Amino acid sequence: MLAQVVVLTNREREKAGLAPLGVDPMLCAAADAHSRDMAARDFFAHTSPDGRTVSDRVTALGYRYSRVAENIAAGQTTAEEVVTGWMNSPGHRANILIPQLRQIGVGHATGGEYGTYWTQVFGTQL
Repeated sequence: MLAQVVVLTNREREKAGLAPLGVDPMLCAAADAHSRDMAARDFFAHTSPDGRTVSDRVTALGYRYSRVAENIAAGQTTAEEVVTGWMNSPGHRANILIPQLRQIGVGHATGGEYGTYWTQVFGTQL
């Protein structure tokens, strides 16, 4: 399912004439941890209850970057549903289509109020 999110995201980038994103293990770890955290602590936000942001999460894993962005979603049950939702949201779509991005990580977790939590973390490593 997570691989399908990457495939669908890259398909959208290719339609826009942009290079596909490569999967990065550190970004995957950050995305997975944030999805699990949202499900476990029952919140839905880019900033965790303890104040950690996407920048904090990737830096803690050793990812050095020139650019980083994050999309989150909740309640969708399939990769198609979540990517369609992101592409129909101007802010999320803009993140997916940032030309300077080179890498992606995707996370998914179940639990909490919404049942499913999704995170995409994008980056350009130094």
